[in-house]
Amino acid sequence: MIENSSFWIVSDVDGTLMDHSYDLTPAKETIKLLQELSVPVILCTSKTASEVKVIRKQLNLTDPYIVENGAAIYGETLNKVNGEIVLGEKYKILENILSSISKEINYDLQPLNNISDQEATELTGLKGHSLDLMRDRHWSMPFLNPPKNKIEKINICCKRFGVEVFKGNRMSHMLSINSNKGKAINALKKYANNPNIKIIGLGDSPNDLPLLLNSDYKIVIPGPDGPNLELLEKLNHHKYTLATDPNGYGWKSEINKLINNLVLSKL
Repeated sequence: MIENSSFWIVSDVDGTLMDHSYDLTPAKETIKLLQELSVPVILCTSKTASEVKVIRKQLNLTDPYIVENGAAIYGETLNKVNGEIVLGEKYKILENILSSISKEINYDLQPLNNISDQEATELTGLKGHSLDLMRDRHWSMPFLNPPKNKIEKINICCKRFGVEVFKGNRMSHMLSINSNKGKAINALKKYANNPNIKIIGLGDSPNDLPLLLNSDYKIVIPGPDGPNLELLEKLNHHKYTLATDPNGYGWKSEINKLINNLVLSKL
């Protein structure tokens, strides 16, 4: 379906498609409509493939999906590449790089996978088996947000190691410079041989910037306390839409408007 579509919905998950209590209910009806209209819904998230498989099942999605902040693309329909396109670096290599940077900046950068179950639950809201799915990571390195006074030094080190850090609302993510959400979108477009596809992109935090910059329609989803101001600042010179409602309700509202204007009006 991605090869023949005029539009793709490419959406972040946490804080965008659903709130931080992981409620998918607001978006379900709209996703069902998109499926009836043969508009692909491509999840593009920092979550692992194991986590996204659960969400796709809940939403009855069959389109390809982008995981680990753009480090890999998976999908049953990606037949030409055995179901996966890997852009990122192996987890163990990124772990070693994070350790090296920690020594250089004299600050212990903590991988998400290394904190206790209790700390992970407090940070993410996930419990039990969901924590195992979160830790099934292969191509990216999430770590606890460092102090602001360390960020410049971290970025300097990253350039030497060929990696980049993207800051989310709850944690930071280290990736190979060959991977991010925007590069994953372009890799999927290349795979589908569909260069004229129009991308409707939705995100809520600074790590969604590459996703939004590579979208034709940029939609920022606010949280209950409003939008991420750092993301808005980085989008300052770009045309974007700020949803009026938070999380899945904003997602539903803005997608319904666009679908009415771009798809249903042409039927």
